[in-house]
Amino acid sequence: MTSDAADDHGFDVRELRVVRAVAEAGSITGAAARLGYSQPAVSQQLKRLERRLGVAVVERVGRSVRLTEAGRVLARHAAAVTTALDAAAGELAELRGLQSARVRLTAFPSASPTVVPRLLGELARRHPGISLTFVEAEPPQAVEAVREDRADIAITFSYPGDRDDPHGPDSRGLHVRAVGLDDLLTVLPAGHAAAEAEVMDIAALADEEWIAGCPRCRGHLLEVCGRRGFVPRIAFETDNFVAVENLVAQGMGVATLPRMAVESFPLLSGVRVVPLPPGERRTIHTVTARGADRVPAVRATLAAIERVLAAKARAPHN
Repeated sequence: MTSDAADDHGFDVRELRVVRAVAEAGSITGAAARLGYSQPAVSQQLKRLERRLGVAVVERVGRSVRLTEAGRVLARHAAAVTTALDAAAGELAELRGLQSARVRLTAFPSASPTVVPRLLGELARRHPGISLTFVEAEPPQAVEAVREDRADIAITFSYPGDRDDPHGPDSRGLHVRAVGLDDLLTVLPAGHAAAEAEVMDIAALADEEWIAGCPRCRGHLLEVCGRRGFVPRIAFETDNFVAVENLVAQGMGVATLPRMAVESFPLLSGVRVVPLPPGERRTIHTVTARGADRVPAVRATLAAIERVLAAKARAPHN
């Protein structure tokens, strides 16, 4: 060990958290899962720490690794240090309360006109000290924004049977909570034979031309139709909700849209909507870093999101 390394006691808190996670999980892979990091990121943190200290922190045993004696010393102290820092941060946040706090939100496009404005109003009434910033993003990008600490909260959605669900393995290390449901509606010309149905059997539309939406919504359309035994003939594709309704109104085809998308603007003349069965609803989620709800402003914003979605669910539909 060089004298410079011996005199360097400026431990990086992230490195201490990594050592603690390796000790608790028993492997680099397990530590990465606990922290929500990639395995290479954990390995790089450990290598930086070892270079600075001049001693090995982990050693390879067969195909696995274990902490060295130096690593065990660090892990023992890391637990106390990181717990104390977390406690201090929590107390300071509580002391500061909600008087002056910023929360970074990201949400999918149809939540922008339907959920976000109501959320801003709810926070303004109950917690005027919280400043909310907002960026629109589809669920995969929103989840990634939380992971990369570019957002504190993501409002996302998933469809039943979604093969590319961003709340699966991609959300490892994050906290995902289901907070609501959003009906899936068929969008039909007003004179269509099925326009007066109470619930739509999508098989009745097997011979129609279709207007598909965003890539994930298009994928779900193919999934729903496939389960009912047909492949939809997709004539147009657009993720513009207004364009979808206008195309339907002009008789260019039929479509499916989430209720939030339909409610984001007045229903066009010449268009009718009929819900698909409840089993086709999409689930609305909030995604945060694990433990983020210990921060008062984040906790208050999460609670406000749930109140807004609950109120929307109770409201009568057009």
